[in-house]
Amino acid sequence: MLSEPTYIAARMVAATIEAHFATHLAAASAQGAINLADEPQAPIIEAIIDVAFWASLRKEEGHPPKISIALLQPGQASQPLIFGNRIRLTPHNLTKLAPAVESPGIHLGVWFENDELYVWGTTLAIPGICFVLEVIEPGLLVIKHSRTDGFGKFVNIAVLKGDEIKIIDEQNTGLQNCPALIDSLLGMPNPFADGSVNIMVELAASMRIHGRGGLVLIIPEHSGQWQQSIVHPITYPVVPTFKGITRLMKQDKCDRSKTDWQEALLRAIDIIGGFTAVDGATIINRNYELLAFGAKIARSGMSSPVDQIITTEPVMDGGPVLMHPSQNGGTRHLAAAQFVFDQRDAIALVASQDGRFTIFAWSPILEMVHAHRIDILLL
Repeated sequence: MLSEPTYIAARMVAATIEAHFATHLAAASAQGAINLADEPQAPIIEAIIDVAFWASLRKEEGHPPKISIALLQPGQASQPLIFGNRIRLTPHNLTKLAPAVESPGIHLGVWFENDELYVWGTTLAIPGICFVLEVIEPGLLVIKHSRTDGFGKFVNIAVLKGDEIKIIDEQNTGLQNCPALIDSLLGMPNPFADGSVNIMVELAASMRIHGRGGLVLIIPEHSGQWQQSIVHPITYPVVPTFKGITRLMKQDKCDRSKTDWQEALLRAIDIIGGFTAVDGATIINRNYELLAFGAKIARSGMSSPVDQIITTEPVMDGGPVLMHPSQNGGTRHLAAAQFVFDQRDAIALVASQDGRFTIFAWSPILEMVHAHRIDILLL
């Protein structure tokens, strides 16, 4: 029998998460998607969250566990590693197994039988829209699911931190005219269904990996207006522009070897993501060409200081908040807000050292800078 959960947040979110999976699995099936996961039920979701939460507060040889749990049967995995004996899903057992599965991409496979949850082994590959729970740090859990094509970052559904619950709001991204990046991150069940890839989603994830913070300015192609807001000379111009991503995106879809092309694209994105660790702004155009890095932002001589922005976060019951840009973060955030205020056809991506991630874009409806915090989508 499933034990009675003692982590209250697990019970509070289980039904909502069950409904999410029911909706998106049905939609993916109707679109002809194959190799889909089984639909998780609320009692199972609740039990997995409860066990993972209490495991997250334990330590094994002084280290807190970092675990990714996938709910699937062994037969749904590709080349799984199967244990000789089933292991009951308990906080103690999860903590003991954690050191073996800390590497990215490895999931502990969990299934249920006779009202009992057990760990059957590990897997690197899971079916589409598969329930995944990741233990990030003590008390911090992220519930997400895989995409139907298996490529790119998983889609986050909810973030639980102690008694704080944040449910991703798919229908309301904060403001109607938010950047396209948000819509792609929230897109269900498969924003890559047409074979395209949202580079900004993968770049955002890459920027957070090095943990040093970073700033990317995305400017219009064939425009020099942005240079009025940059200190010259630029310390690290890229000549000729780096077109690694551009070349791959222009490659005919029929000529792409799926695995090789995806790996090459992620490597090209990571190259740009790596340069964001250098102090200053990394500058790319909308064709994904790298123009410079380490650039210093300056207020345009024809502009005034930005004194107010509107901030949003894509969570249920979240609303827009007006504030001074200095209240939104440090010098990177202030520089990004000023750049977008001056260059209103540009977008700025800001990663903080503490993991926060914010997109800045000009809102023509509100006539002010819109800062949309999306780290909840990138965990």
